[in-house]
Amino acid sequence: MSSSSSGRQPGASSGPSFDPYVNLPELVPLRTAAVSGDWTAVQAYFASLDSADKVTFVVGLVAETDGVENMLERAVAERPADPLPRTLLADRYVRIGWGIRGDARAKHVSSGQFDQFHDWLRRAERILIEVCAEQPSYAPAWTVRLITARGLSLGQAEARRRYERLSAHHPHHYAAQQQLLQQLCPKWGGSWDDAHGFARESAAAAPDGSHAGALVALAHLERWLDLDGSEAGAYMRGLPVRDDLRHAAQVSVLHPDYRPGWHGIGTHSAFAMAFSLGGHFEDAARHFAALGDRAAEFPWSYLSDPRGAFVKYRKSALATL
Repeated sequence: MSSSSSGRQPGASSGPSFDPYVNLPELVPLRTAAVSGDWTAVQAYFASLDSADKVTFVVGLVAETDGVENMLERAVAERPADPLPRTLLADRYVRIGWGIRGDARAKHVSSGQFDQFHDWLRRAERILIEVCAEQPSYAPAWTVRLITARGLSLGQAEARRRYERLSAHHPHHYAAQQQLLQQLCPKWGGSWDDAHGFARESAAAAPDGSHAGALVALAHLERWLDLDGSEAGAYMRGLPVRDDLRHAAQVSVLHPDYRPGWHGIGTHSAFAMAFSLGGHFEDAARHFAALGDRAAEFPWSYLSDPRGAFVKYRKSALATL
C-alpha cells in the first residue's frame, strides 16, 4: 500500500477516496512532517498518541512515505536507543523490499527480486531483534516482525511465537492480527482451517465492539481470492459465509460499543466488500452507510477496479435501505 495512492479527484462526486490523509485529516500533520524530513515534528506527533493501536497504525503510514528513510537513518544515528526511529526505519526497509518483490505469487518473482527483497528484510530484522530485546512490549516492532517472518519464510511456528510475544502485552492488537492472518493462509504455508480458526477465535476472545470481527471477513476474502471464477462467486454467496459474516459484524463493527477510530474505514470496507461479493446487499448497506465516500485500499485493491466496484456495490447496497 502506498501513501501516494490516488484518492478522490478534486470536484469528483462519485467517490470514493482511498487516501488515508483525505479520509482522516488529523493525519495530515504527520505526512507534512515526514515528507519535509522534520523528525522533531514526527516525534511530537507520535508522542501525542494515546494507544499502541494508533502508534502501530501511523508507523505503517510513515513507512510508506517515499524517501523517508533518509530522515529516519539520521534520526537513528542521533538517537540510537530510541525504539521509534529504529522501528520506523525497519518498516521502511520492509516496504522498500516488498516493492521490489511485488505482490505476485512466488512462482512469478525472479531470483534477483527475491535476493534484493530478502536483503532489505534481513536489514529490517536485525534492527527489530534489538528493539524487541530492549523493549519487549513495543507493539509496532513486533507487528513489523510478523511481516519479516512471512517474507523471510520463517514458518508458522515462528510467526505464532512472535504474535504471542506481542499479544501477551497487547491482546487484540488488530494490526498484528491482520499480519498473522496473512501468514496463516495457504499462500504463506498455512491452511484454511488455521486462517478461519484464528479469525473466529480472535473475534470471540475480543471485547464486544472490537475490530477483531473484521478478521472473519478478511479470511473469507482471502479464500475467495484463491478460488476461480464461478466457484469464487458461489463461495461468497453461500449461506454459511453470509451467516459467519453477519455474526462477526454484529459483535464488532455493528455492536453498540464499537468505536471506529482509525481502523474503522478498513474494517467496514472488509465487510462491505465481502457481503457485496456474495450479493448480500442488504447486509452490506450499513457498512457502506458508515463509509460514505471513504474506502480502505486494502482489501478493495484485491479487485481489478476498486473504485468502480465500490461505486457499483454501494449503489446496489444503499438501494436496499
